[in-house]
Amino acid sequence: MFAIAMTLLALDIAVPDGLDSAGFAQALSDVMPKVWAYVLSLVVIAAFWRGHYETFRYVRDVDGTIIKLVLLGLGLIALMPFPTTLLAEYGGEPQSVAVYSGAVAAMGATQLALTIVLWKRPWLGRAVLSDPVARNEVVDLAATVLVFAVAIPLAFVSPTGAKLWWAVLIPIRMVTGKRGKRLRADAQRLSA
Repeated sequence: MFAIAMTLLALDIAVPDGLDSAGFAQALSDVMPKVWAYVLSLVVIAAFWRGHYETFRYVRDVDGTIIKLVLLGLGLIALMPFPTTLLAEYGGEPQSVAVYSGAVAAMGATQLALTIVLWKRPWLGRAVLSDPVARNEVVDLAATVLVFAVAIPLAFVSPTGAKLWWAVLIPIRMVTGKRGKRLRADAQRLSA
């Protein structure tokens, strides 16, 4: 599903055939918002895919709640081409930025719920998820949800400001990512 969504993101990116040099330059300029929206959504979907993969590396069994959360998450991923197109075509409109922010916040909330359920149901895992590792994952996902949720009302004040606000996640993800690697390595050493 992740790969299909990534592929669908690229379908809107095209330059018409048969253009002269001036027309080509203009068409290339016109398509750049689609390219940037594609790159952004590719990074977002890839981050969620990586988190999904990391989470399910340790899962031995699933229950109804896990299945529902996974299906919801996959459904939200499958919808990403729509908010991506809105962002590419109408990136200056508050509604487009709000819809995109809402979509990412919803994906993050779903992944957050999945992480918490698996943490609190250790019998579903191959190994118990240590509390420090789980807490770090929860902080990381909660930060994603919070940043994109705050961007929704912010988009109606300043669409550009809301998009710039998304960058707050870069240092947060760097810190939680490094801490997560260290905590996972520590947990593996302790269990060995």
